[in-house]
Amino acid sequence: MHARILTYVDEVARQGSIRAAAEKLNVAASAISRQIKSLEDQLGSPIFNRQPRSVTLTAAGEILLVHIRETLREMNRTRALIEDLKGLRRGEVTVALMSGLSGNIVPRVTMQFRKANPKVLIRLQLMTTPDEMIAAVADGTVDLAIGFDFPPRPNVRQLAVAVAPLGLVVSTSHPFAGRSSVRLSECFDYTFVVADSTTVIRPHLEQILAQSGEGPSDFIETNSIEVMRHVVMAGDSVTFLTPFDIETDAAAGKLAFVPVQDLARETQRLVLLGPERNPTALGSVLAEYFKAAMN
Repeated sequence: MHARILTYVDEVARQGSIRAAAEKLNVAASAISRQIKSLEDQLGSPIFNRQPRSVTLTAAGEILLVHIRETLREMNRTRALIEDLKGLRRGEVTVALMSGLSGNIVPRVTMQFRKANPKVLIRLQLMTTPDEMIAAVADGTVDLAIGFDFPPRPNVRQLAVAVAPLGLVVSTSHPFAGRSSVRLSECFDYTFVVADSTTVIRPHLEQILAQSGEGPSDFIETNSIEVMRHVVMAGDSVTFLTPFDIETDAAAGKLAFVPVQDLARETQRLVLLGPERNPTALGSVLAEYFKAAMN
């Protein structure tokens, strides 16, 4: 329906009178009456009960008015976003991220966005836990958050999800680097570099080891995915991460991802979060860059 008739119906319902609505909108009452009659003919049902000095909504009119007001609100929000987009060359946008993504998908997307919008300030904030990141999106501290395995929460919504397999990560000089796959039991002869209990990947590792009934004889523990990568690069130790975690290092020939036969079904969910309502224009545009990178 044309925006004009939506406005007419909304205002007549508010005023309870076609004449009063016409005065408020500075439109001829006959024009409003004609438009409403045309709409009623299209719908095959009256929208208003007409009395000599007033009108009231019919049952069909009440149903229609809910739709009209939702549409008008969405149109107003869209107009505001478009107006904001006109000023996209300046402003700032803030993204919360888990440390494992600081050297991979986030820098790549950031530079793509910056190339198109060089005067926009991008703030990247490392956060430790999913709960901290979800709260920051919900209260507007950040525009977006990207990380693994976010639990469902009110006031935020998932803008994009990519499922990533969990597998073995080794240096490219490691004996396993050229393998098409390995068994978990083969890995126990090497030092494990594992994430500690503050990280979202730790439950996956614990489940892996519990299912195997075995464990490494030697391990190094850290709360930093970046440290895990660098320790593995420095020797013949092994760790378990997703391809997203090692994207840049794999492209540079420093790390290799090797599927583990025992972990064929073990995955992590990379999730982009945004606010449930009223996203910023810059946040919405940057989200599209992340969505493209996650596909």
